Amino acid sequence: MTTMADAQMSSPPLEPGVKEYLSSVDVLLVTLIGGLVVYWVVFYKKREEVVPEFKKLSVQAPSSSQETSFIEKMKKTNKNIVVFYGSQTGTAEEFSNRLSKDARRYGMKGMAADPEEYDMSELSRLTEIENSLAIFCMATYGEGDPTDNAQEFYEWLQETNNSLDGVNFAVFALGNKTYEHYNATGKFVDKRLAELGASRIFDLGMGDDDGNLEEDFVSWREQFWPAVSEYFGVEATGEDCSIRQYELVVHNDIDVNKVYTGELARLKSFEIQKPPFDSKNPFLAPVATNRKLNKGGTRHLMHLELDISGSKIRYDSGDHVAVYPMNDTSMVNKLGEILGSDLDTVISLNNLDEESNKKHPFPCPTTYRTALTHYLDISNPPRTNVLYEIAQYATDPKDQENLRKMASSSAEGKAMYHSWVQESRRNIVAILEDMPSLQPPIDHLCELLPRLQARYYSIASSAKVHPNSIHICAVVVEYETKTGRTNKGVATNWLKNKVVTDNGNKSSVPMYVRKSQFRLPFKATNPVIMIGPGTGIAPFMGFIQERAWLKQKGKGGGETVLYYGCRHQKEDFLYQEELEEYERSGVLTQLHVAFSRDQEHKVYVQHLLKQNKENLWNLIDSQTAHIYICGDARNMARDVQNTFFEIVEEMGGMTHNQAVDYIKKLMTKGRYSQDVWS
Repeated sequence: MTTMADAQMSSPPLEPGVKEYLSSVDVLLVTLIGGLVVYWVVFYKKREEVVPEFKKLSVQAPSSSQETSFIEKMKKTNKNIVVFYGSQTGTAEEFSNRLSKDARRYGMKGMAADPEEYDMSELSRLTEIENSLAIFCMATYGEGDPTDNAQEFYEWLQETNNSLDGVNFAVFALGNKTYEHYNATGKFVDKRLAELGASRIFDLGMGDDDGNLEEDFVSWREQFWPAVSEYFGVEATGEDCSIRQYELVVHNDIDVNKVYTGELARLKSFEIQKPPFDSKNPFLAPVATNRKLNKGGTRHLMHLELDISGSKIRYDSGDHVAVYPMNDTSMVNKLGEILGSDLDTVISLNNLDEESNKKHPFPCPTTYRTALTHYLDISNPPRTNVLYEIAQYATDPKDQENLRKMASSSAEGKAMYHSWVQESRRNIVAILEDMPSLQPPIDHLCELLPRLQARYYSIASSAKVHPNSIHICAVVVEYETKTGRTNKGVATNWLKNKVVTDNGNKSSVPMYVRKSQFRLPFKATNPVIMIGPGTGIAPFMGFIQERAWLKQKGKGGGETVLYYGCRHQKEDFLYQEELEEYERSGVLTQLHVAFSRDQEHKVYVQHLLKQNKENLWNLIDSQTAHIYICGDARNMARDVQNTFFEIVEEMGGMTHNQAVDYIKKLMTKGRYSQDVWS
């Protein structure tokens, strides 16, 4: 940018005969121009340079202390096995930790690693380490997508042509068979590593969360390690793997301001809220509305509105809101009582491997009460590794034997674990209650229990209409187990009790927004067909609100069709008044509701789809309609997809295989989208 001095220096000399003085008008003009230039340089340019930019907040371990080269780290710590995890809910990370600990039994040393924290282009350098092996525990989520922390690695694998010749690898994939792209990420990583020249030393493991993910992993692992032994010519040392990873430190005299009270990564982050808000730095959103949606029945379906004013959080219709719940206080107290522990003891669990990036299993220092309330999963049935490790603390030999048997890969052990733990839905509290001789130290239990994860909900509002609030529609989970106990869903029961004001204080929910591919068509003239029974209505409330807003702005035009299902019209027809008003105003051009239990024969959304096959075929084939499905993946989404196969086959005059290909092409083009859960 030219300064005033530059302008003066570059001015041409005065021609002979021209008077070297300026009139008052000239002086005024020069002064004015000069003032404008000074303003531009000093103020406007400064404003340009000082663009407010959000910086990521520091988390527990400063990034400067982290080694970005996993190769150098492995050399420094004398490790030869690295287990990378792509994890969204913590399970793949947990499996990775188990595999890295297993290595000790074979005289090898392993480390679990987050691919997001390292330079994955160094994978080819693994050959610099003798008898080295890279294991990948890769979860798939959404429509065949990699997890957030594996996204960059996934993209690098797609783009790179680096030779991985001489690199040894194995992959265990985590997914769910009810989803269209079952284990897509794990399959891709396995295939791509081999294409780049890496040596697969054991078959791809396939974990199915719709069946028994734990059993799939244990079975794969039991065959995997003998294959590793044979490949590297090593033998099991017989060393017991029940070795502590963390060391307990009790703080008797510590400043309370340095103790974590539920924050996820940064001390006082709930007191001093700074954007950007994400999984490590959630926003404490005040609860503006919490009302019951259903008019009758035994269930509790709720509508919550979270106030995001001032947070700078932006969302689009179809996105998900993640909330961090708290465990039930009575369960936490019960656990402390059974183990005879003072839950208010301030502790730290410090990693015995000083070189590890993961210094603690959860934010420390903290209290047992905080850890069990905010950080640890105490409601789900524990996995077999937890049973194996706590077995040593059972004083009754029979209890010890049963716990070890359930943790084994034997057919009898698997059957016992499936029946006694999984089918009976015994959480850690129930296990300790039913095995009185089992008294593990509370700190070891805290080391072993998995982290309490965020829960994701489809956002039930449009930011065009509600820019300062996010709406949630959910059903409260509560059921009786085979042991006669009442189990409650952690998040939904916690949310249910989030009244707008609690003793004069506003209730709040730690949350952040996760982006989704579930999007309205770019052209508002494209018809949309939405299918969502029960709380599957959630994202469609946002879609309908947005279509109404577009119509109001004169930008709409495409048909908006909803197929909704519930049990009884008079009990759980969610958002009935709003939907009927949208229909009256012409925003909803078609509203089809299936009341499954209001007549002798059950009627579901797929039955209504079949009844309207001519209209649907016209919208899909002639008017390029977009189809959206939200709800249960195992039954509803599968049945709806099969119904579309039938409609296309019949109305389009195709064979079954051609109809399947037709729908698959719609998926590829983004015209058949699913937001489903199992």
